[in-house]
Amino acid sequence: MSETVNGVTFIILAFASIIGAIGMLTTRNIVHASFWLLEVMVAVGGLYLLLSAEFLAVVQILVYAGAVSVLLLFVIMLTLRRREDSVRPVEISIGGGVLAAVFGTVIYVAIAQYGDRVAEMPDVAPGVAELGELLFTRWALPFEVASLVLLVALVGAVWWSKEEDR
Repeated sequence: MSETVNGVTFIILAFASIIGAIGMLTTRNIVHASFWLLEVMVAVGGLYLLLSAEFLAVVQILVYAGAVSVLLLFVIMLTLRRREDSVRPVEISIGGGVLAAVFGTVIYVAIAQYGDRVAEMPDVAPGVAELGELLFTRWALPFEVASLVLLVALVGAVWWSKEEDR
């Protein structure tokens, strides 16, 4: 019974994150897009809980769903001068579609080659100390790259909202 509940919960959270990502990409209103992003972050936090990674789930909810989403909403609200600025044009990019298809194909091939192998779970879940050691020895660079991507996005939002010289 427990495996069935975990499977159903995983399917619900996976669909919630996928639907949120699609909604974020397809909505024309940037405020609505930030709320769709919030849904994705909460669903990913739920997936962490499902994987018994309580610390990561709490960090995901507090830092990303809480702080980053509020920061993005503040930046959006502070940089909007007119109501029309909150609506973005829908731009269909052939290059973006091709890149998405290539990425999807690579992911599909990787999953297909992986097959039905099941990873072995450790007997005891690693503690916070082991997680911290891994974060600072193996995952420091990707973490810093992600923070730079967020910084560039915020600087881009401020640049986009600046007054044009006339």
